[in-house]
Amino acid sequence: MSNPDVENGGHARAPPPTTTGIKPPPGRYNASSVDGQHAPVSPFYYDHAAGVQERQHHTWLVPLVVLANVAMFLVVMYYNDCPRNGADCVGHGVLRRFSFQPLKENPLFGPSATTLEKYGGLDRYKVVHGNQAWRLETSTWLHAGLLHLGANMISLIFVGVRLEQQFGFWKVGLVYLISGVGGSVLSVLFIKNDGVSVGASGALFGLLGAMLSELITNWTIYTNRIAAMANLLIIAAINLAIGILPHVDNFAHIGGFLTGFLLGFVLLIQPRFGWSEHPFGGKTKSKYTACQIVLLVLAVVLTIAGLAVGLLMVFRGVNGNDHCSWCHYLSCVPTSSWKCDN
Repeated sequence: MSNPDVENGGHARAPPPTTTGIKPPPGRYNASSVDGQHAPVSPFYYDHAAGVQERQHHTWLVPLVVLANVAMFLVVMYYNDCPRNGADCVGHGVLRRFSFQPLKENPLFGPSATTLEKYGGLDRYKVVHGNQAWRLETSTWLHAGLLHLGANMISLIFVGVRLEQQFGFWKVGLVYLISGVGGSVLSVLFIKNDGVSVGASGALFGLLGAMLSELITNWTIYTNRIAAMANLLIIAAINLAIGILPHVDNFAHIGGFLTGFLLGFVLLIQPRFGWSEHPFGGKTKSKYTACQIVLLVLAVVLTIAGLAVGLLMVFRGVNGNDHCSWCHYLSCVPTSSWKCDN
């Protein structure tokens, strides 16, 4: 979101042409032409008459995170060494020790569950009873297979790059990391003792949740607000609905989404519409609205309280399923085609 024409001592430029319709995430900007120059604008159509001019940040963190995830997958596959166990490995003739586990064991073209657990997968027993809290974060850098890795990294590139261009690396980085932990905390509270959970999905859902709260808290600087809100809600609902399939840890998705949603109110807040500064420091309006401040304070309190209570419950060994008889349906809904018991 940028304001290409603020008062800068030059001649006033013609306003950019009116934009209609919206584009859903992951595209965070559309290309529009202003005086022959292409400038990034929000898919929700940030009002160019709004207050201060913003610069577009350089993107380097998201590509680095993608490379780190790919590198970690290669390391895990190297040490998995499927042929060593004499299994009927997929791609053994070409990939050698990087070949995949049999598809009946791992249909996502990846390592064994034992290898994932060994190198940092989210194991409830080891987190609760083995004092291995570091798994809450390391599990977000592991992936169950090539298909899992590819889907998550493509989503991260489309969503994360645009957010980093707009808000900078440290804000997006904090949302990504903390949302990953938030997703892992909720996952541990509901995952079975014999299950291992991995993947960056919780962190990715955190970015999606932050996009939603950013739209809400910066409501005054957007046009086509209702369409943009409906767009994000539909995308979030579809992705969460996919989580009710078996072998998908939807609790990590929900925990990451809620954490990112709260963090968006804190880290992605923008000055209100029409805010400006006079040469002598006077302001025509306060920088943020009262609603933005209230949402920020509530989000800070709820984020700290939620993570603190969640971590306390995790290390006390609380099983969320004992206190919520229906919550398991949030992660898997049994049908005639599959069961959720195993």
